[in-house]
Amino acid sequence: MNCSDFTRVLRGSTTLGFALSLLALSACGGGEQSDPPAQTAVTPATTTNAPPAKSENITTALPAPVEETSAPPEQVSETGDGTESVGEAPPAQSSSTTLKLSAAAPETKNNSSAFKEGIHYQVLVPTQPTNAAPGQVEVVEVFWYGCPHCFALDSKLETWRRKDKASYVTFRRIPATWNDATLFHGRLFYAAELLGKLEELHTPIFREINLNGNPLNTMDKGKAFFTAQGVTKAEFDKVFSSFGLESKLQNATMLNKRYRVQGVPFFIVNGKYTADVGSAGGEEQLIQLLNELAAREHRG
Repeated sequence: MNCSDFTRVLRGSTTLGFALSLLALSACGGGEQSDPPAQTAVTPATTTNAPPAKSENITTALPAPVEETSAPPEQVSETGDGTESVGEAPPAQSSSTTLKLSAAAPETKNNSSAFKEGIHYQVLVPTQPTNAAPGQVEVVEVFWYGCPHCFALDSKLETWRRKDKASYVTFRRIPATWNDATLFHGRLFYAAELLGKLEELHTPIFREINLNGNPLNTMDKGKAFFTAQGVTKAEFDKVFSSFGLESKLQNATMLNKRYRVQGVPFFIVNGKYTADVGSAGGEEQLIQLLNELAAREHRG
């Protein structure tokens, strides 16, 4: 069963679909979304999974959005039930070029880039606002804790984020929010953030779901996991359904729509460019592409 087939099963039964998605660890797309003014083309392709060296499909084409009816305060994923469906986006061609995983791309004019607009990355129209400080370039990852491809990429992304990215890059994550399954994991992400434990818990949440086989898909399972990490039940209950967490989820949903997220993991550079592992040609190529686009934006 491919990712698109799996997505159609998800539409039929959210609960059953989510359980199957976690058991099968198939990749990662969601339901339909509203249609804001932004428009970008995203082409899913192939990438390398965590331990194996073989490439496989890493994104799921999501249905084209419908017209938006409300606009919460900020910007990205998809909504859940009762939306129309559209066919898959055409697969992108993966690159066989091997590029060195490096820190930031040089800040000199480079007309011989291996990355081409419309092939390795897309231009987002219109450009979306960012939360980066003046002089900073924002790089956003849209992800889902239940996505095995997000998990496979996460260790490289963490190394880049902590050690290798340029000082002018501001990196942040936004959870996918296109159905009940992704929304619940989005709650776990923002609960950890509001508790001041995101740095400590982000990787363990990924591992608990993808390695330990615990889907963390109910309040009881989520609370048990957090309390095992040193969070009291009272702290968890207070933050899990708080106004602050609800606002963050609304913002994430709007951003998913504005960025036209077609699958995860998905990246947006400075509100202007979008890319994924498949379009870039692989995980290392993706890091190189993020560096190059960020450096271009920093030069102005």
